[in-house]
Amino acid sequence: MRRYRVGILGATGLVGQSFILLLNNHPWFEVKALMASPSSKGKRYAEAVGERWKQDRDIPDSVRDLKLLGTDQIHQLKEEVDLVFSAVNMEKSSLIQLEEKIAGEGIPVVSNNSATRWLPDVPMVIPEINPSHTNLIEAQRERLKTKTGFIVVKPNCSLQSYVPALTPLLGFGISQVFVTTYQAVSGAGRHLPDWPEMQDNVIPFISGEEEKSENEPLKIWGQVTENEVQLAQKPKISAQCIRVPVEVGHLAAVFVRFDRKVSEKVILDAWQNFTSQVDELELPSAPRPFLNYFDETDRPQPKLDALGDWGMRVSIGRLRKDPIFDYKFVCLSNNLVRGAAGGSVLTAELLVRQGWIQAGG
Repeated sequence: MRRYRVGILGATGLVGQSFILLLNNHPWFEVKALMASPSSKGKRYAEAVGERWKQDRDIPDSVRDLKLLGTDQIHQLKEEVDLVFSAVNMEKSSLIQLEEKIAGEGIPVVSNNSATRWLPDVPMVIPEINPSHTNLIEAQRERLKTKTGFIVVKPNCSLQSYVPALTPLLGFGISQVFVTTYQAVSGAGRHLPDWPEMQDNVIPFISGEEEKSENEPLKIWGQVTENEVQLAQKPKISAQCIRVPVEVGHLAAVFVRFDRKVSEKVILDAWQNFTSQVDELELPSAPRPFLNYFDETDRPQPKLDALGDWGMRVSIGRLRKDPIFDYKFVCLSNNLVRGAAGGSVLTAELLVRQGWIQAGG
């Protein structure tokens, strides 16, 4: 298979670093360009990232000496890459402008940022759940006046654990969901040793997370029309999001009410037998299986299970009846892989298989 030339926007940040490691020796993608703020322009990547490199593996030799492009060099980027992964931290309106400028130059953008998630014609995709939402790309291309460029965005990391677990159960008539997420510090781009306020502490507030957790699933589960997604009307979701002193792994405690009686066996079978279009596409980053249920009463745990299938698998456990809702269970996802860079890489693989991304060069 021909390899695709990749650029990473925001390459020096924590998620950008994760992209670099995930793409090292990827069978389809090869990193050819790294972008950061204009202040880093022209620097070697290893020099620019310096002590901010926080990964457990060294910087790959393939990118160590790449010279960084600035965000003011978009036109040059067009000659070097077939797609861009965006993980840059910018103010919302400036980020929308930047990503749309890249797409307008004819370059596909797979974004890890929240800025474009609620633009009507931007697909917000979890590949195993709503791969057909990429059909919105045609309408978006018309708006941006480009034949080859577009933006597809990954949902927020806070919902990557429980939305996959709820999806196989939607056909049973879920009416209400209450969820509390326990989110690792890396979700804020931080590390425990560098965040003294998190030592032996829990912070019961993460700005904007609860609104994202309650509303973004409705777009993921919605129906695509000609140029937008009609949001799903059910289930109603109430969320609390809490920061906990864990390095990697977002845990969710989920409570579910159904419109009709559903047995535990039916729920377990739905998780075990869940399949999607991704299973047939042989995507390199797709976990097999996507969902994994633990029978042990103390699983899943971030330390033990966040790296399941290289961090792409969603883990579920502790299904039991609830005296107020019908059932409750816990879920876990890796916020840096499935919830960030890995989810974006899998989305790009889906877009390649669907024919939206073409190899140039």
